Amino acid sequence: MNPSTGHTPVRPLGGFAAGLALVLLAVLVGVAAQRVTGVAAPSAVPANGQVPATGHTTTVAVVAEGMRFHPARITVPRGDRLVIELTNRDDRRHDLVLASGVRTPPVSRGGSARLDAGVIGAALAGWCSLPGHRQAGMTLSISATGAPAASHDHAADPTQSAMRVDPMADPGPAFTARDATAPPTPPSRLHRVELRAREVVREVAPGVRQKMWTFNGMVPGPVLRGRIGDTFEVTLVNEGSMDHGVDFHAGALAPDAVMRPIDPGQRLTYRFTAAKAGIWMYHCSTMPMLHHIGNGMYGAVIIDPPDLAPVDREYVLVQSELYLGPVGEPGDLAKMQAERPDGVLFNGYVAQYDHRPLTARAGERVRVWVLDAGPNRDSAFHVVGAQFDTLYREGQWQLRPPDPGGAQVLDLAPAAGGFVETVFPEPGRYPFVSHLMVDAERGGHGVFEVGRAGE
Repeated sequence: MNPSTGHTPVRPLGGFAAGLALVLLAVLVGVAAQRVTGVAAPSAVPANGQVPATGHTTTVAVVAEGMRFHPARITVPRGDRLVIELTNRDDRRHDLVLASGVRTPPVSRGGSARLDAGVIGAALAGWCSLPGHRQAGMTLSISATGAPAASHDHAADPTQSAMRVDPMADPGPAFTARDATAPPTPPSRLHRVELRAREVVREVAPGVRQKMWTFNGMVPGPVLRGRIGDTFEVTLVNEGSMDHGVDFHAGALAPDAVMRPIDPGQRLTYRFTAAKAGIWMYHCSTMPMLHHIGNGMYGAVIIDPPDLAPVDREYVLVQSELYLGPVGEPGDLAKMQAERPDGVLFNGYVAQYDHRPLTARAGERVRVWVLDAGPNRDSAFHVVGAQFDTLYREGQWQLRPPDPGGAQVLDLAPAAGGFVETVFPEPGRYPFVSHLMVDAERGGHGVFEVGRAGE
């Protein structure tokens, strides 16, 4: 804990999270990293707020790292003079600008600057002014004890939640990521599936909890698997407080009765036979479906192509969007209708595989099934540093060995799915993203951590 601020500094991000953010931001804003040498000179500033000075100075050390200021919130006694000692540990230059007009010069990696913020009598905002850095979340807030809280740009917008998603925040050592390993294909040709519609409050990003509508308490719902000709016996049990239903894209039958919404406490069972291969979406069938899908009621069914070969590793990634409502309440339908997501997720949690990477070894063949659950955004699945030699999309082989060509992206519309295969050439950390860069910046990214062959 910082004795000057009373706040525990935010833990710096790991190397990949910081590095990926820099790569994505550079692509997004087209700004190359620059360096300067030397230590920035201090700034002389006027007092902030009409408040008598106490004659005391509070000095706070602030570190720029991982495209964030640490700490990002500073509280000082009202009337104290605040001095900020800024140190840059990032790989690109940063500065610190306060809303009062005072600022540091740009500081290169390893450099530092001293900023005199003046006497603090009211809330004050700060940010990095280099292109795109403030928009990427590099902000800082200063408050004085006994003074009104700072206002935020989004406060005037009624569609904005009080919660904010930070795609680069660390979920902490106790966090367990959703297991992305694809389930094996069961030997049975009859699959009895029970899905329980439950409304649960769960964490969807570090420090952000949302009331989600779920199948079996999971977002996404459980991944199911079978083969062409298999029969699925689906039982929906509504344990929620409103009507819910389920629509399986993997089956072809009239939806009137079997996909109808049922009331709380009711159950519904129906059967379908899988006639076509692919990765298929299932979702709640209750209107407005936008609200039910956008608030977590979706999942994937894999129906293996008849000639699907074994691989060394196999993963499933379901991409979706997050539309935050008030704290602990369901997602905001107005945001969904306006297509204004707060986050983009793989397997129900923002950027979880940055912090708990998917694993492989060099030389292994890795298959990744991808489903875009939407409800609104396309997906463009890409692995940085890898090339796909196999691409299967919406029931069709589009590339497979010994074809000489390669693919760089699996592009999917909402509800579409497929898989890609690659062999990682050497050990290292290979980021994966949705190559719609705005969605990558919203949390649509993760990492493959590839070890040495045989280890």
